[in-house]
Amino acid sequence: MIWKFRGDLPIYSQLVEQIQLGIVSGSFQPGERLMSVRDMAAEAGVNPNTMQRALQELEREGMVYSQRTSGRYVTEDIQVIERAKKRFAEEQIRRFLEAMRKLGYQQEEIISMLREGVGEDADS
Repeated sequence: MIWKFRGDLPIYSQLVEQIQLGIVSGSFQPGERLMSVRDMAAEAGVNPNTMQRALQELEREGMVYSQRTSGRYVTEDIQVIERAKKRFAEEQIRRFLEAMRKLGYQQEEIISMLREGVGEDADS
């Protein structure tokens, strides 16, 4: 996994987001065993305590679960994954609409542009 961090959010919350994105996009498959905390932290270039905190948050959200002796695994609950995927999509839509409104576009103009863009994508 390629880890990218921004300065506007705490590292642990960015780790949570990036691992969630990996799960909803299929980079991490349902039931897949995750690397150890230490290995994931080394790969991401972060402190193991920070990675541990991120993984604990993902456990609270039901995205991963622990097996006492064998590590952490991606949830096999497809509904949990689908709900997270929907949240990501809604956030992307919200950001897009906010950016378009800042550019001065009205709702009908945005919809028209989307239809044109979708039409172009369908032809490719």
